[in-house]
Amino acid sequence: MAEGDAEAGAGVRVALDASASRADVGALQAWLEQEQPIQELVRAGALRIEVRPGDGADEHMGSAWEIALHIVGEVTTVATLAEYTSRAVKAWKANRRRVENGEPPRTRVDPLDPGED
Repeated sequence: MAEGDAEAGAGVRVALDASASRADVGALQAWLEQEQPIQELVRAGALRIEVRPGDGADEHMGSAWEIALHIVGEVTTVATLAEYTSRAVKAWKANRRRVENGEPPRTRVDPLDPGED
């Protein structure tokens, strides 16, 4: 596969722990959608973002919610998308600390499982 080619189900997942509220999930989704490189991929039709309940299967940090970023086209790689997403999540958490009381939910950014859609 050439650089930039996307396989089916390629993308990243942002898992939010059980302390995440629906407001946290919505705010993080909106933040991701407004981050310039991610926003450009969505506008180009090369990226699809969806929110879904987490599986809670990870014994270290079960996820209550997940935001999945699915690569649809051949514009970016999973590694590049993971970098964009990690930076955006870090910025969102810093902003949330400034505007809300309490710590933001714990998050984890991972590649999607192959074939996950």
